[in-house]
This record gives sequence, C-alpha cells and structure tokens, in this order.
Amino acid sequence: MEYSKEILSFDEQVILQLRALYRKHGYSQYKMSRFEEYELYAGNKAFLPAGEILAFTGVGGKLMALRPDVTLSIVKYTDDEDELKKLYYNENVYRSDGMDFKEQMQVGVECLGKVDVSIMGEVLMLARQSLEVLGADSSLDVSHMGYLGGLLQSEGMTHSQCGEVVAMLREKNASGLKELCCKHGFSDEFCEKITVLSTIYGPYEEVADKLQRLSANEDMNAALQELDELHEVLCELGVRQGVNIDFSIVNDISYYSGVIFQGYIKGIPEKVIAGGRYDELLRKFGKTSGAIGFAVYLDVLEISQTGMAEMSGTVSGAEAESVSSAEMINIALPKGRLGESAYSIFEASGYGCPEIREESRKLVFESPENGVRFFWVKPSDVAKYVERGTADIGIVGKDILLEYTPEVYELLDLGIGKCSMCVAAQKGFKYNKSGKTLRVATKFPHIARGFYQKMGREIDVIKLNGSIELAPLLGLSDVIVDIVESGRTLLENDMEPTETIVDISARLISNKASYKFNHESIDRLCARIGEQL
Repeated sequence: MEYSKEILSFDEQVILQLRALYRKHGYSQYKMSRFEEYELYAGNKAFLPAGEILAFTGVGGKLMALRPDVTLSIVKYTDDEDELKKLYYNENVYRSDGMDFKEQMQVGVECLGKVDVSIMGEVLMLARQSLEVLGADSSLDVSHMGYLGGLLQSEGMTHSQCGEVVAMLREKNASGLKELCCKHGFSDEFCEKITVLSTIYGPYEEVADKLQRLSANEDMNAALQELDELHEVLCELGVRQGVNIDFSIVNDISYYSGVIFQGYIKGIPEKVIAGGRYDELLRKFGKTSGAIGFAVYLDVLEISQTGMAEMSGTVSGAEAESVSSAEMINIALPKGRLGESAYSIFEASGYGCPEIREESRKLVFESPENGVRFFWVKPSDVAKYVERGTADIGIVGKDILLEYTPEVYELLDLGIGKCSMCVAAQKGFKYNKSGKTLRVATKFPHIARGFYQKMGREIDVIKLNGSIELAPLLGLSDVIVDIVESGRTLLENDMEPTETIVDISARLISNKASYKFNHESIDRLCARIGEQL
C-alpha cells in the first residue's frame, strides 16, 4: 500500500502501514481513554519504563494519571477467557525522559487468551515485519526469562543477588559477572555458565548447542524446548533471517515469564520495538489466561534526513561513496593520560592510526586500512557519544558508568587508570550517627546516595564541580566522596580515606544497537585487546 509523502509525514506513513499489516493478520483496533486511575500504574511501576507518572486530581477528588502505558489498560479491561483476543493499537503515551514529560506515539499488538507457540511465532513474525516496514537493515533479538530464571535458581541465590547478576548480564559485563561470583561465593560452574551466556549472540541454529550445554535443570530444558519449537514455527512462517538470540535482553521476572524480545534498526542507537510474554502480569490481576505483545516506539524514529533516505532506499551518490567510511568502527577516546594509554592498547592490538600521534589540533583520525575512526572527547562525555550512537565503542572510567548509568554494554575491563571511589574526611573526624545529618560534598551524587542508602544513613548531598577537598576544610561538608589515586592531595590537606566505595578502572563500552550490527567486528577487536591485556 502506497501513501503520498507529500501529504503524510513519515510517522503517519509508518502508522498506516503497521495498522494495515496487523489488520491483515486478523487483529482488531483497541481504543482507550488517555486518562486512567493513578493506582493502576502506581501498583505496577516495575512493569513501566523508568520515569515518573504524570498525575492529577480528577472530578470528585480521585487521583488520575495521563496514560504512561497501553498494555496495563488492555489487561485491566479485557475479560479473562480462553478465547484468543488479537488486538492492535496506536495511542499516545505520556512519559518522563528524566527531565520533562513527553507525549509519545506507540503502535503495537497484544494477544490475550490461550497463547501457544504458534501464536508466539505469529507475534514475533509481526514484530519482524514491523521492522521491515521501517525499512533498513534490522534485527529482532530474542531472550527467554524461563531459561535465565532456571539458571539463577540453580545457584539458590537471594533476590538481591539475582538483581546484581541481571544488571551485569544486561550490560554483557563478563568481568563484572566474575567479580560478583567471587564476591558472593557462587560456584565455579555457575560462574562459567553465566559468563558464557553473557557473550552469546547470533541466530538460534548457531547458538542452540551452546544453550543446550549450559542447561542445568528442567526449567532451562523446558525453556530451551520452547525456543526450539518457536524457531521451527518462525521457519514455517518464512522468518529465516534477522532474528538473533541475546540474553542481555532481560525484563522483570515478576511480570515476564517466557520469551521476550527487542527490535533494532541500523543507524538508530536504541531499540525501536520491545515486547514479550507477560503472563505474570495477568496473574496480578487475578486472571489465568496468557498474554504476549509488543510496542513500536515511533519517537525514536526521529532521525536525520540521511537516515530516512537510507531507510527508504534512496541514498544519494555522495552518500553512497561514504558507505565504506561508515562501516568503520567509531571509537571515542577520553582526552588526557587515560585516552593516550587506551590508544596505545588499540595500537598494539593492530588498530592503530599513525596520524593520531602527530602534533595537530585535529580531533578526528581515520585509519581505513584498520577499519577504525578515533575521536577525542571530554572524559565525562564519552558515555554520551556511545549511548547516542555517534561512537560505536569508547573508553570510559567506571566512575562515569556508575554515576550516569548510560544504556551501553560494558565489554572489557582494560585494567588501566586504576583508582578508587572513597569517602574521605579530615583526620580524626568521627561521625555521630545520632547527631545531625551527614553532609557529603561530591562530584558524584548518585554514587554517594547509593552508598549511604545501602547503609541506611540519611545524608545531605552537596554537588560540587571541583576542589572537593576544600569543602571539609571550610566547614561546607563533613566528608567528601571522590576519586582517590595516590592520596597525595588528601594528605596535603590533612585528610584521609575512611571507606572505599568501589575500585575504578577504564572500561571498553559499546552502543547496544551498534553491537547488534557489528558484533563480529567488535568481538574481534575485543579479543585482540584481550590478548594484549
């Protein structure tokens, strides 16, 4: 079906094509109010994306909310019965990006009722075809909460420990997983399995044997059998390419019970589709049927004109000439000693760019023969360049990752730039827990709050941008939370570290979408660097 580009915007074209696709497969449109009782969302915050709920007092004094999610409303108002309900929607949702509330359009499908593997296959097929509607090279990445849950259960860990492991798995952080296993005394067998699981990525037929070898109990075997059956259904439906297994895709296990998935488009730095099987959400509403669905996030499709041209297959001649350049791995290096040390590792690993060592004011350096492009940025900005997809990979201190928690993969610990995040105070200072609130000066308020929160201490955070050691000397704070390398500055100001929060070193991080489409090149680069380390 063709739609005039002169009349309809890109988003409008996409919405109409997706609606036509879903109707073709027997889905009917679900309409709903943009307002909902606040209680619905407040009681299921873990099911919602990060962000606050925009609430207001309605007529009669009832607390209401602008809808931040569509699925919860569908579950609430759909009858609980075996008959399969196949629904689609295109609705606005209202979500916070951490700074402000935004109205976002979503298109999606939901299946509620008797959900079997054939229905699951149909939903994944529609997710894959939805990506194709958006145009360019794309990937639908699949995980299974039952398989992961079985592996975690095999070690008998606590809920808190499960959360720590899942957080590392979501980052593909193999070194972090090993540290956690050592910290909590997990078995060597579990450590090896969860670490291997974090590295698995590829089509099901290529990774099935690895998953089978990792299986440790009946729960994992059952999940693996479902993945196997789902793969057969997808093949029968003609979905043979563009679907990969990736266990860094993890959702809240209290809501999601089986297959979950995310969709990516080359050139867009974050997921454009997310979905999965959420039977446990229905249980919270006292319903016994099954459910699976997904949403297409149209707000992330706000891309450049070049990106839109590529998606529509109309790349100009000048753009076509730059394709080979675009295939290089873009690497963000932090200015200063850390970046220079990191570049030396790249150079020793066969990814050098001789021009970078020449005296100049240039910030961007290319080495087509080695397939890399380097650029220098402020250390605190590296994670932003990677998260937004301007850089495929980058080098950043662990302190930045802990403070800003960017959505990236943490692939390697380079073991350089070692230091510690510490609490420090003037010599002889003793904190009276029954006295006044502890005043903490720091450049890292998120890390400081998290550290003291775990200890059950209330603190007053004073955010400073420099000369942190000055704060206790002039009475602005009681203690500081800062990076300590040699400790010389503290010593010269009659201060000393009192507690170590976390050890810091440089990490190699990757944009999640970039990894999906360049994982072979990025894995090869990481392997070579690993040999140097």
